[in-house]
Order: sequence, then C-alpha cells, then structure tokens
Amino acid sequence: MHIAQPDLAVDTIAASVSEFLKAPLALIDGKSVTAQSGETYPVYNPATGEVLAHLPACNAADVDLAVRAAQAAFEGPWSKLLPAQRQGILLKLADLIEANGEELAQLETLNQGKSIMLSRLIEVQSSAEYFRYMAGWATKIEGSTLDVSIAIPPGMKYQAFTRKEAVGVVAAVTPWNFPLNMAVWKLAPALAAGCTVVLKPAEETPLTSIRLAQLCLEAGIPEGVVNVVTGMGEAVGAPLVAHPGVAKITFTGSTETGKLIGIQAMRDMKRVTLELGGKAPMVMFDDMDLELLGAAAGIGAFFNTGQTCCAGTRIYVQKGIYEKVLEVVTGITRSLAIGSGLDPRNQINPVVSARHQAHVKACIARGIEQGATPLIGAQAPEKGYYVSPELFTDVRQDMALMQDEIFGPVVTITPFSDPDEAIRLANDTKFGLSASLWTNDLNKVMRYVPKLQAGTVWVNSHNIPDQNMPFGGMKQSGIGREHGSGALDNYLETKSVCVAYR
Repeated sequence: MHIAQPDLAVDTIAASVSEFLKAPLALIDGKSVTAQSGETYPVYNPATGEVLAHLPACNAADVDLAVRAAQAAFEGPWSKLLPAQRQGILLKLADLIEANGEELAQLETLNQGKSIMLSRLIEVQSSAEYFRYMAGWATKIEGSTLDVSIAIPPGMKYQAFTRKEAVGVVAAVTPWNFPLNMAVWKLAPALAAGCTVVLKPAEETPLTSIRLAQLCLEAGIPEGVVNVVTGMGEAVGAPLVAHPGVAKITFTGSTETGKLIGIQAMRDMKRVTLELGGKAPMVMFDDMDLELLGAAAGIGAFFNTGQTCCAGTRIYVQKGIYEKVLEVVTGITRSLAIGSGLDPRNQINPVVSARHQAHVKACIARGIEQGATPLIGAQAPEKGYYVSPELFTDVRQDMALMQDEIFGPVVTITPFSDPDEAIRLANDTKFGLSASLWTNDLNKVMRYVPKLQAGTVWVNSHNIPDQNMPFGGMKQSGIGREHGSGALDNYLETKSVCVAYR
C-alpha cells in the first residue's frame, strides 16, 4: 500500500487500519505489550466522538522497563553500528513509511481528525523526507582539531581534538496536533546521532507513533532502540522525564507543561529541548500583494483547523488596505467547508478532543464577553468535536484573544497606522515562535525582520517550515532549535581530548 492521491476522499477504511485498531499496544524492547497494570484507556474519533480504540494505560513501572531497554540497546548493538549503517537503516525506514503511507494517513485522520490530504502530504510524505534528510547527517558528524598553548612540563607537546558522541537515552514527548510528523522530528535526528529513544505520544493521538515504532523494527532498527509508552502525562510523561536513565529530554507541547519539564531537567541537569506555544502575528503593509490573502488565511491562519503552534492568529493590517483585507478574509472564513477529514473538500475539521473543543469555545465566549466583535457566528456540526471558525475585530491588545494561545480556528484582525507601532504590538506577547511580514518593499523587510521577536520570520508567506531551516522559539516559546544541521547537536555531547607526547 502506498500513499493515495492527496485529494482523494476515503470511502472505505483500509483493512490493515481496521485490523490495527483492534488491539494497538505499547512497544517496549521490540515487543508489543499491554500495561503491566492491565489497565487501558479509550481514544476517540474526533469526527464522531465515538471510541476508536483502547490503549495500554502505562505507568512508572512500564516507563522503567522502556528506559532500561533503551539503555541496554544504547550500550549494545545500536552503538556498534557504523554511521553508514545507521544511515542505510533510516533510508529504509523512509521507504517503509511511504510503502505503508495510506494506512498511516488513515490512522492519523481517524485519530487526530485532520484532513486526509494533510495526513498524506505532511504526516506521511514529509515524515519520509525528514528521515531521508536526517539519515544523511548520520555520516557527517564531526569534531575539530585544536591548537593548544600548554607549556608544562617543559619538553612536553600536546595535540587536542573534539569528539561528538551520542548523549544516550532520549525521552521524546510529542503533541497531538501533528502526531506522526512530530514523532519523526524527534526520532530522526536522535537515531541519526546514535541515541536510543523512549517516545511518549500525546494520550489523545498515540496510534501512528505505535505503527511507526513497528516499522522501525521492520527497517532493521534493533529491539529497544525505539520504545513507545502510552498513557496520561502524569502517569507516563512525568516519570519518563524524571527517570535517572534518561540523558536528554525533547518536548513539543504547551508552554505550561514545558516549564514543568524544564524545571525537572534542571534538577537532574539533563539536556533539554523545548518547542512550546505561539501566538504568531501577521503584519500586512499597504503595499502587500493582495492576491496572497488566500494563502495568508488558509495556510497562515486556519491550517489544520488552527491547531498549529505557528498559526497566524493575530493579523495586523495597515489602514490603507484594512477594509479590503477585512472583506476578503471574512469571505474566506465564511466559505470554509466544515466536516470530516476523510473528505479532503472539508477545510475545517474537528478539533482533537471534547476537552479541547470546550476550551476553544470558551475562548470565543470570553472574547465576546470582553467586548470583541465576532464576524462569523456560524454553527458547527453537533456530532463530533467541531468548532466553527471565527474572526474577531475590535480586539484590544490586553484581551485574552490577543494574549492566550487558543489553538483553534479563531483569528483577530486589527488595523494600524504606524509600522513601528505594528511591530511593537506584534511583539507584545509572552510568545516568540514565529511571525510574518507582508510587503513588496525590501526596505521594510530589512528594517523590520530584525525587530520581530520570533524564531522564524516569513515574508509574504506564513506557516511554511522546511527541514533545513532551524525551528524553535524565543521568549516563552521554547529553548533550542530543531531541523537543519544543528538538530543533531541536540543529541550529541562534545568531548575534548588532549594527548600529551614527547
């Protein structure tokens, strides 16, 4: 089975998907296992609200087994492979992701709710490409030679150099908005560096992570190198990041959870990378190309039903084009079709869970209570976890709509006169993950890009990452960067070696 045509609707669920859903299990030391307690918990289909499958409700005992398996694998066969052998295995894994692409895409859409088109193009195809990209770095890990000025004892000479060595066992904790792709963002560089991994997927969306771990075994990755433990954050995530056998933590998720993980990492002096929340601004100058508004709204703001850390949810528009932009963006928002992700014609799909649906609706209600003006007010389907997209005007900078990450299809649009004031407003949040400028004036680009407090700044586009562009945040949007050549450094220690000779 390969990836289907991206815009092809799913009329019948693949037999392999139905079979997998009967008993998805955790994977520890190369074996599919239940939780030691025997307990399970349900995951749901966001499009219907119905139970999709039951997963092992792991706890600290299961985490301990997984970390011990990862330690043994790190000290055993995995560390003995040549870099070229790791590269070859990761390339084979990329091929297997594509070969099982439609199964993975359908699992993702059923479990997370997103459009099958996004599941095919991003969760599957982009994940395969990411493994190929990171596989290449496995053979390019290098140190440096150093000239040193050590003068004692007399007559002794020195040669110094650095080695890059895999940090060890990695605890990877991933979010529910792009479950497969985020798991790959963690696994690919960690495995290329020679580390082993215990992966804790979000409790709402563990299915494709489990299937990915099975494909890792099929590709030839030794048992224990990739482990998946499923369950709640308190029961699984907390003991995982605190486990003494874990050397490195990599987390993508909410800022509040990231702070707790960061505190634990500092207590144990563990290496940590945190990719956290965002509240991205899109600053539109009056000389922008108005034909780009479709991409700005569709990809920049409402992509994945707004469940994207980089979503451009705060649109600031210069007054010369404000009325036109408001008209166009309002029309686009009203035209977005709402429905199941299995039909790619639906551009707004269910949010991930009933709890998150309640959160997004509460944010909309609070915005109205605080005096913002909603322009859409449409009704969403009652069955499933749907939220109708909403566009707000008359939004003050101190309102929750401007300051809090909603993670749903909710956007504000605000006029400005002075460009410097627009940049000040764009920076006026605790977040700093991403931002964008929309202008045809190169002088404005060069003047204002350095002033934006964001890890990524797009110009005349938004929400378009690339595997070769470092990705991460400033301020409370995180610590460290993923992607690019530097991504491997997250999983490597630098060791200095000094050799004395006469």
